[in-house]
Amino acid sequence: MDISEFEKNSLSNIILRSTYTPSANDNDTDKSFFLGIDEAGRGPVLGPMVYSAFFCDENHLSILSDLGCAVANKDIDHSKQLTEENRSSIFAKYEEHKNYLGFILKVLSPHMISTCMLRRDKYNLNDISHDAALELIQLVLDQGINVKQIFVDTVGDPDKYANKICCRYPKIKITVSKKADSLYPVVSASSICAKVVRDQIVENWKIHEFDEEKQSIEYGSGYPNDPQTKRFLTESIDKIFGFPKFVRFSWSTASTIIENKCIKVTWDDDGNENTTSTIPTKKRKSEVVETTTKTLFSYFSQKTVTKNDAVHRGISGSRFFRAAHLKPALFSM
Repeated sequence: MDISEFEKNSLSNIILRSTYTPSANDNDTDKSFFLGIDEAGRGPVLGPMVYSAFFCDENHLSILSDLGCAVANKDIDHSKQLTEENRSSIFAKYEEHKNYLGFILKVLSPHMISTCMLRRDKYNLNDISHDAALELIQLVLDQGINVKQIFVDTVGDPDKYANKICCRYPKIKITVSKKADSLYPVVSASSICAKVVRDQIVENWKIHEFDEEKQSIEYGSGYPNDPQTKRFLTESIDKIFGFPKFVRFSWSTASTIIENKCIKVTWDDDGNENTTSTIPTKKRKSEVVETTTKTLFSYFSQKTVTKNDAVHRGISGSRFFRAAHLKPALFSM
């Protein structure tokens, strides 16, 4: 799968599509498709979460069993019955059947996951997951695919999740269940897509906040209870900036390390800017500094800093700034 666009900017989410190409004589509106929804990477503290919507022509569903998407033991998650090599092999074969099956993926960057979960009005992982699934369903429909049934591996309560999807798409039969990838081949196929692409992204992730020497640090499976992952988190922490964007700051494993090892920062709470209060507030220190004290801007007014000055002095900024696509500011007073 071509993940180059995500590698250019791993701070944002991205949509990836298969090369689904119906035959020239086919009309998708005359055919019925089954759609499976699943994800990979919900639990790890490292890397993205990948949501997948896999669709297959109802008349060709048997090909999923032939490819290896059928489940041998329904008491075990399908993904756990396949090795990484097995998944990659099946995924590669999807391309051979692109006339009647395809998929759309949403890669949720670890940075965006953390940003959503830590913002003031909480946007939790269940809601993020539900919205990703709904977005993918709509993208499949927008592609002109006539979806007859949707099968979803649940996140949270199956009935509530099913009602949420049914309200949006009342004319489509919806099935939401636990261990759906062990029950429905179309969900198993979707799970394989999500896992293969996530593995590819994680394996090729370049941690831009690290210098070349630290790029070789092993980070294990990415799950919080993995000793190698724990060691990586301990070794990758920066006392000022915290973790690189590869890490989900919002996970308790990460936030605990930040709390214990990083410099403490206290932020002023401005409250609701749209409301007024008659209660007197304590002035900030910056508001009671004597007027004889230099202002912040006075430090920049003595000389205009040019780009050549910055280059000459070797100013490149922190690796954390560069990883966030920030550049040194040039002030002209």
